[in-house]
Amino acid sequence: MHPKRKQRLTLALAIVVLSSTAIGLVAYALRGNINLFYPPADVVAGLAPVDRAIRVGGMVVEGSIQRSSTDLTTTFQVTDYSGVVTVSYTGILPDLFAEGEGVVASGTLQSDGSLLASEILAKHDENYMPPEVAEALEAQRTSGYDTSMIREDAGAS
Repeated sequence: MHPKRKQRLTLALAIVVLSSTAIGLVAYALRGNINLFYPPADVVAGLAPVDRAIRVGGMVVEGSIQRSSTDLTTTFQVTDYSGVVTVSYTGILPDLFAEGEGVVASGTLQSDGSLLASEILAKHDENYMPPEVAEALEAQRTSGYDTSMIREDAGAS
């Protein structure tokens, strides 16, 4: 084999190996940081992975907020009109967090079906709702599920 051809082949192989290594490292790093959205109905049905970072969104159930008297732990329920997930969060909640309002909780799903949240996001005005939550709520609303536990003015627009 000609030395110049051998040098080109070595260079091409080195580029392929380094590119493959870089792509593999990026994929491995992203694998642990991806948290997918699941509506409460999917969590209740067992479709959400346990002990992995996920996001659950829906409406805060009226009368479900329980605040600890000793620390900043708050427990509440989130619904999409067909499933209900209990969320536990320790920290300061957003100012717009309230019963009957839209919320997205990021955290780890526990084996008992509850979510141990690390972050709570509340909608920022009367007209906004995260697209995933709005789609899940609208799908459940049009399916004829019972909406009696949600305030009438708290729906997606």
